[in-house]
Amino acid sequence: MYLKELSLKGYRNYDIAEVPFSKRINVFLGENAQGKTNMMESIYVLAMARSHRTANDKELIGWNKDFAKVSGTVQKTNSSFPLEIILSKKGKKAKLNHLEQKKLSNYIGHLNVILFAPEDLSLVKGSPSVRRKFLDMEMGQMSTLYLYHLVEYQKVLKHRNAYLKQHRPNRSLDETYLTILNEQLAAEGAEVLAQRYFFVERLEKWAQPIHQAISQGKETLTMTYASSIPVTSQTDKEVIMSDILNQYGHHKKREREQGTTLIGPHRDDVRFYVNEKNVQTYGSQGQQRTTALSLKLAEIELMKEMTGEYPVLLLDDVLSELDDDRQTHLLQSIQDKVQTFLTTTSLDGVKKELLDNPRIFRVTNGQIEMESD
Repeated sequence: MYLKELSLKGYRNYDIAEVPFSKRINVFLGENAQGKTNMMESIYVLAMARSHRTANDKELIGWNKDFAKVSGTVQKTNSSFPLEIILSKKGKKAKLNHLEQKKLSNYIGHLNVILFAPEDLSLVKGSPSVRRKFLDMEMGQMSTLYLYHLVEYQKVLKHRNAYLKQHRPNRSLDETYLTILNEQLAAEGAEVLAQRYFFVERLEKWAQPIHQAISQGKETLTMTYASSIPVTSQTDKEVIMSDILNQYGHHKKREREQGTTLIGPHRDDVRFYVNEKNVQTYGSQGQQRTTALSLKLAEIELMKEMTGEYPVLLLDDVLSELDDDRQTHLLQSIQDKVQTFLTTTSLDGVKKELLDNPRIFRVTNGQIEMESD
């Protein structure tokens, strides 16, 4: 899979841009605050129908512009099709093959991207919410079924939390209605949990040999999905649902006191171990970075396994954060396999022998010009 070209109109600091891409390595070169990351972000928006930098779509619309449009053509093994995102003050429209998609879940997954930015190095040592977002964003691209159940879970969770908040212990509560909410939330939660367990297991399978290679055989990486619910099965959804319902019973009093749902996928985490030691707590910065890099590279292979196509890789100013060994391993891993976009202020810190005939774009104040091919 690769992105053949990209068109921008009224997007951030780009009035108009038309950019043809190489299906191998594309470099956005320029000083800071010129629009390199905006260009990278627009590719992410085209794929995910949302930004990774802001939750407010209006920030993506250029100054004094009524709307922003991002469009491009995706090439897969057996098909080619256009994608388009239009952002306005009224909302957004997502078009696949010129047809507007009423549900974003029907749009997401047609252009698969993996973003690796400096903040992703905090994936390991960051908060559990960072790792849950990581799971949801990556799994949502690979499985429309996961995305559907996640959205439904979040809807019911919102209703249940509102109901618990309105009916603290000093107010009467309709047990029948709460039971219905419990069953709905447990059913969706079971679907989410089963797929997360599977994803973490497969990700570990791909990440282990990558981590061993980067650490020159000195370290072994393992991963566990840390659920807030003690489940008796990781694959049987009916059993998981029963386990969730039992836990609602155990936490009933505390949930009414606090007015919120205390257990479930929205409270879970992923833990990483290097040589059986928790790398989040005891790992060095180098081990944490190696783990984060291993996860990102493992994602590439897992996405190919689950979708049949390699994703597009976005490296936003991340090479400067990696030492020579990690940089070398990253670039060698993706060569001739994955369409890659990278931003940098200079190629001086990048091993040129690892960049196989890149297409370089010079970015200056919202203008982009192809420098060489």
